[in-house]
Amino acid sequence: MNLLSPAWSFSLLSLWLILPVTLLLLACYASVRGSNPATSRAWPMAEWLLLAFMATTIAIGVGLLMLPAQGDPGVARAGDALGVYPDGLSFWMALMVAFIGWVILRYARDYLRADPAGIPFLPWFLTTLVSVLLLVTTNNLFVLAGAWVGVSLSLHQLLTLYSDREQARLAAAKKFITSRLGDLAILASVLLIWHQTGSYHIPELQQGQGGSSVALEVASVLLALAAALKCAQIPFHGWLLRVMEAPTPVSALLHAGVINLGGFLWLRLFPVFDGFTAGHWVLLVFGGLTAVIASLTMMTQSSVKHALVWSTNAQMGFMLFEIALGAYTLAFLHLLAHSLYKAHSFLAAGRTVGASAIQFDSGPCRLQFGLSLLGMGLAGGLLWFMPELVEGKSVLAAVLVLAVGAMVMGAPTGSRLVSRLWTLGLAVALVPTYAVLNSLLAPALPESPSFSLPVAAQVTGWFLLVSLGVLSWLMMFRPRSAWFDQLHWQMNQGLSLDRPFEHLTRRWAGKLLAAPAPKPQAPTLRTYSGDWL
Repeated sequence: MNLLSPAWSFSLLSLWLILPVTLLLLACYASVRGSNPATSRAWPMAEWLLLAFMATTIAIGVGLLMLPAQGDPGVARAGDALGVYPDGLSFWMALMVAFIGWVILRYARDYLRADPAGIPFLPWFLTTLVSVLLLVTTNNLFVLAGAWVGVSLSLHQLLTLYSDREQARLAAAKKFITSRLGDLAILASVLLIWHQTGSYHIPELQQGQGGSSVALEVASVLLALAAALKCAQIPFHGWLLRVMEAPTPVSALLHAGVINLGGFLWLRLFPVFDGFTAGHWVLLVFGGLTAVIASLTMMTQSSVKHALVWSTNAQMGFMLFEIALGAYTLAFLHLLAHSLYKAHSFLAAGRTVGASAIQFDSGPCRLQFGLSLLGMGLAGGLLWFMPELVEGKSVLAAVLVLAVGAMVMGAPTGSRLVSRLWTLGLAVALVPTYAVLNSLLAPALPESPSFSLPVAAQVTGWFLLVSLGVLSWLMMFRPRSAWFDQLHWQMNQGLSLDRPFEHLTRRWAGKLLAAPAPKPQAPTLRTYSGDWL
């Protein structure tokens, strides 16, 4: 079997297109005929289709590994004919999205078995999933923008499954407004890119021949705003805090496969721009400030479910921060790892709460802080001898060193010394692990030889990271003073940065917030192996 032959290439890429279309048709069938999790055949059919899509994606990935360095014209022609873009980025993203979708679907089938929301869940879930798959596999810039809009519109229907709950309606209304702003930004950016380059073919755009112009600078800013809005960056993050009112499978899909699409957008289109742009500055400011504020707010939460939500907010900030610094491979790894971790966290909520209880109930330990400093020192030493891992950028090294320190400090403080030392070893192993994963994922992204990080951006990045380190130390050791008590309370409220947007939402979105007509009330929270956070 020659996966590189024109016949096999065309067949596999045809399946890559046909299977999502079949899922969309199944969603239409489920919408018309009903999709009760207890009786409908649409649920197992969807699971098998997703398994088939994953198998096809793996076969395509094997074929990509067999390609010569300069690529294969036959594969490119097959992709152009079908409107798909078989490259490393689309392979990893499609495989991850399909896998997470399959896991969530199996979970939701039991979780929603006795829930009226299970009937409309399947068609809108499949529609959202197909939109994401189309977004990550298309080779057409306008199809990408259309799929971006489709994701947000279908997700809105999932967020309103429990429309009798006021907080669910408020979250959906906030998300609807931010999504429409993001849609306008990405559509305007796409039009500017097309006007400037004369092409809407993504493989051509990735050759990076657009040069530098005012139009592309404006397009980069609009693209950065679209990414920031999709990733719930502060101050447009309020809807994320209330999305817990939706069913747990919806929360898992959102946190694991949708909210990170702003990062994918930039990983797909960054070669269009020449080096460091105004859009990178927008990502640096939005992502950096969100990472700092959300991380500190997460540390003050007494509720695990709230801490997990703020964790997502912070991780999306770090991802955009890394993109702004030109660390595209690190951001890609961050995207994949966060998606898999958050899917597991939301679908194993009971175990997450149990495992995290010690962390939230125990105070800081001086020994643990000392081990954290030791881990950071060891990680810094490894990066000193392997500067190529961070492309010679000290600010990126600081990001990895802080990640090691945070992992050590995140261990349960009531554990034994052996357990703490084991955690220290695992944390330091993040650096060589990143080296291996970096070599695995780097070929999936285009090179960016023209990217040069300005000194001002490096200074800004260092300022944000040092601020995070100092304030985190204060949050952990809690000095007894009135000013710190006030700071702790303010951070617990997220500095109330969401209130202005919430006020505007209540003022502008009256119809979206209106209570629906009376209908059978959604069931109350119940105990389940993957219960509510």
